[in-house]
Amino acid sequence: MNKFILTVLLFFPLFVLSQENQKDYGEFHGNFELNAQTYSADSLIEAESVDEIMRVNTYANFTYTKGNFSAGLRYEAYLNTLLGYDQRYNGQGIANRYVSYVSDDFEIAVGNYYEQFGNGLILRTYEDKTLGIDNSLDGIRLKYIPVKGVRLTGLIGKQKLYWDYGPGIVRGFDGEISLNETFKKLTDAKTRIIIGGSFVSKFQKNFDPVYNFPENVGAFSGRFNLSRNAFILSSEYAYKINDPSSDNGNIFKDGNALLINGSWSKKGIGILFSMLRLDNMSFRSDRAATINDLNINYLPAITKTHTYAFGAMYPFATQPNGQIGANIEFFCNFKRKSKLGGKYGMNVSVNYSQVNSIQKTEIIVNPNDEIPNLNGYTSNFFAIGKELFFRDFNIEIHKKVSKKLKIRAVYMYEDYNKLVIQGKYGMIHADIGILDFTYKFNSKNALRVENEILITGREPSGKKQDYGDWYMTTLEYTSSPHWFFAISDQYNYGNPDINRRVHYFIISGGYTKGANRIQINYGKQREGVTCVGGVCRTVPASNGFSLTITSTF
Repeated sequence: MNKFILTVLLFFPLFVLSQENQKDYGEFHGNFELNAQTYSADSLIEAESVDEIMRVNTYANFTYTKGNFSAGLRYEAYLNTLLGYDQRYNGQGIANRYVSYVSDDFEIAVGNYYEQFGNGLILRTYEDKTLGIDNSLDGIRLKYIPVKGVRLTGLIGKQKLYWDYGPGIVRGFDGEISLNETFKKLTDAKTRIIIGGSFVSKFQKNFDPVYNFPENVGAFSGRFNLSRNAFILSSEYAYKINDPSSDNGNIFKDGNALLINGSWSKKGIGILFSMLRLDNMSFRSDRAATINDLNINYLPAITKTHTYAFGAMYPFATQPNGQIGANIEFFCNFKRKSKLGGKYGMNVSVNYSQVNSIQKTEIIVNPNDEIPNLNGYTSNFFAIGKELFFRDFNIEIHKKVSKKLKIRAVYMYEDYNKLVIQGKYGMIHADIGILDFTYKFNSKNALRVENEILITGREPSGKKQDYGDWYMTTLEYTSSPHWFFAISDQYNYGNPDINRRVHYFIISGGYTKGANRIQINYGKQREGVTCVGGVCRTVPASNGFSLTITSTF
């Protein structure tokens, strides 16, 4: 707390001076967010109560800038941490602070910073409050542009772990060149090419009495991006030397990853494609860390991110120990006054994604050996495993029927291997249908009606899979630019357990003015999983009030 008071004393004079208009004393900005929730026990949905009755997650960012100089800090308070987040967050204090200087060709940052090399396959530090993730590096980062089109980055630091830091030291270097910027002959070329490469290593002392764990582990990656007119193709390959950890069962095997993205669009039609293969690519600054702690790299999900409640009920989580999959999406905009577009036009998108295991061949060892197999397995890079992890086929139609009415219709079919992704149950088959109507009474007032249904498959015994069938309806009234009110009900009408066919009612209201927003909810939240980009967090069932306040200044 003394550090916080000292920092406030340092920043407060700058804030006061920034209010004067006579001279340029710089600018002071920030934002604030508070999330509070009460908890009442409900045995029917297995919701817990807490001793505090109410818990709060909150944070505030403060940034001062003047010319090339900037400095900032973030104050966080978890009193106590909301259920579903790691309870090691409990407490309050300065969670992030930095100072940086930026010129035309040079930048230096000291303190906490976030960085990503390429697509993040060997390095990405970031913050996501929704998932409870903050793996920022605390140390030094340098960026330099020696010539036009060439960008170099070097860094070193330790990763943030709640209110402490992980035991490992992370070091990295990244270089990138835009050929069209660097070479004058290519300046006006229609084909644009960017090439980059990265190296990241971690150091962690080995104290294990049995295993000779490597103390220095390195990872390399190379990437390129090619674009011409409406066509874009990018790819990145990463390789990591043997890195035994709790994620892979302490095997001494190298890892690799290949990511390919492509897109093309022209005159209202387009296609998107991505492919990702991973093999033993967990990379943490602590070999004993688990869940979302101390990840150095980021392994993206190539499956489509769904925003509707039932579409997101079974989200795919990236499997670093081995997966291969692809995603393809086609979209088309039918023009106004065309046969299919009608008076106001229509948008249609079709998406398909599938992720399987990779093919693995276990290395046979002498069963009499005291130490088990440390090499694990071999894998054929181009072979697709037989086990299905995830499959998603979906169609979306957006149609403006009149000046006042818009409709969105969605159909989805999913296969979800819950045993692999969440460690429980088995394969789930789900059909999902969504109808979303928005009716505008005038320029300020609108009513949105959303209906969703989810129907699961059946087990060989005839019993419904997982929690069975669901139906949901939502009514949301908006009065721009300030007010909105909503009521929704998720009804688990097809639960195999008749006693658990529960209504999950939620009533919401909110007010927005300028950069300030407040929202209040009351009701029951079902247990589930929330995912962002293939990284997931378990959300427990809850019953009570919740309050969210955000502000930017």
